[in-house]
Amino acid sequence: MITELFSTTVLIGILASGIRLATPYLYAAIGETFSQKSGVLNLGVEGQMLLGCFAAFYVTFTTGSLWLGLLAAIAVGALMGLAMAFVTVNLRAQQGISGIGFYLFGLGMSDLLFQRLMGTVETVQGFPKIYIPGLSEIPGIGEIFFNQNILVYGAYLLVPLAWFVLNKTTLGLKIRAVGENPDAADSLGVNVARVRYFTIILGGILSGVAGASLSIALLNVFQQNMTSGLGFIAVALVYFGAWHPVGVLGGALLFSMVNSLQLWVQVLGIPIPSDIAVMMPYVLTILVLVATVSRVRAPSALTKPFERDE
Repeated sequence: MITELFSTTVLIGILASGIRLATPYLYAAIGETFSQKSGVLNLGVEGQMLLGCFAAFYVTFTTGSLWLGLLAAIAVGALMGLAMAFVTVNLRAQQGISGIGFYLFGLGMSDLLFQRLMGTVETVQGFPKIYIPGLSEIPGIGEIFFNQNILVYGAYLLVPLAWFVLNKTTLGLKIRAVGENPDAADSLGVNVARVRYFTIILGGILSGVAGASLSIALLNVFQQNMTSGLGFIAVALVYFGAWHPVGVLGGALLFSMVNSLQLWVQVLGIPIPSDIAVMMPYVLTILVLVATVSRVRAPSALTKPFERDE
């Protein structure tokens, strides 16, 4: 039975699924990268994803418009990011604890809204696959890379865009300066609060899009706590990728391929307990953090509130 895993059809299926399943990881982790590069740790990513997930699904379900659903997820993510920015920048709350609070809020609110507004699990017609002429017909390669929906393509295009913004623009220089030495950045005229507001709200928007990618692009359904810890894995991916978009991409692909593998293991009926298969991505998260956290250097001002000297 296990030999079926090595057949061409199954290998292509695993790779194609892995490429697709990396989508929410990428959106959420790239958003968290911007936030952490400016010195703010947002552990509320999971809650932002859940609310974005529900908003996208509910609006799509009630209006029939996928784009309105996506806009709803963006709006909810932006509002959650704005609230997180106010708490961490203006109130200077402890970032880890406030982030957990936002996670619990998102978890509870999405559950409440689901029960009040939906009641039962429904499905929607998600974003269709986009076939790229010529490339989609390439045997194997076309099925893996060029037979995906628009949110999948968007996630991968986001990686070079994020790299360019962080490393080749004035805005990126300000973000990195604020994350390394906010006092020095402030003395040079950089508005630390404004930069952090921008990155936290951007992170919230991308977390909302990550949630939308689950409910209206990958699974086309909403159910309670459907992210199942994905937001926390996205935070771990930022450490794994050493705060670089390309490193985050590598980590996202690693986790999504492991997730794809465990799904195919279950589909093929390979005699591995399903609970063990489901645990694989989370066990990998722990191993990755143990192996990488001590070897990478975080932004110097990460988790440190900034108070301007008058």
